[in-house]
Amino acid sequence: MAEETMRAESRLATGILALALFVPAAHAEDDARAILKSMSDYLAKQQAFTATFNSDIEVVTPEMQKVQFASSGQVSVSRPDKVHAARTGGFTDIEMFFDGKKMTIHAKDAKVFMQADAPGTIDNLVSKLEADGYSLPGADLLLSNVYDALNAGVIDAKHIGTGVIGGVECEHLAFRNADTDWQLWVRTGPEPVPCKYVITSKAVGASPQYTLVINSWSAGAKDDFAFAPPAGSKQVDAKAMPHIDEVPEGASQ
Repeated sequence: MAEETMRAESRLATGILALALFVPAAHAEDDARAILKSMSDYLAKQQAFTATFNSDIEVVTPEMQKVQFASSGQVSVSRPDKVHAARTGGFTDIEMFFDGKKMTIHAKDAKVFMQADAPGTIDNLVSKLEADGYSLPGADLLLSNVYDALNAGVIDAKHIGTGVIGGVECEHLAFRNADTDWQLWVRTGPEPVPCKYVITSKAVGASPQYTLVINSWSAGAKDDFAFAPPAGSKQVDAKAMPHIDEVPEGASQ
């Protein structure tokens, strides 16, 4: 009888410990928003930077099987109006140039490119691309005010604790919106840059995820942001551009 009592007490203690770990204190929501704001303010001050990344996006097949597609890339930014981003995956090899006046999307493997007038800032560019139907998970991190963009629609925020991404200690934050859950890992210390970003789509069956891991982040942008068409490439209109998403054309999402 005593042994059964001890086992019951042990299970109770384990349950209490688990509850303590996964139900943060009331101030955790304020902590989460404060850390997110600190990251946003720091990023806004970085007038030029370069980052490399890996991304994984899940799709759900009609048979309810999750399949993950992986890509790698690099982005260089010079605020307020210059970006050069490149992404290579199993199905596309593309790059995008933006100089504050014109946007160029270059499908390197297909040797074609399109250009469009896009006067304005990086914020204007992100809005234009999304309005044109281009999927840009993670583009929020390039905006001039990351906090307002990410905090919009948040119904719950938690500071989970700390975690380690690529050997770097990070603050682990978790947020909930109506249709998505998302997590962010922010480097601790005087340079609170994002290290990992995960978006879970609750409105889609089986809740697929998009994961962005930032491998390196450095000040300065070693780029002139000018596009020079490679030999053998040709300019086409937007309708003639090949599929440039991170997943194969026709894949379920």
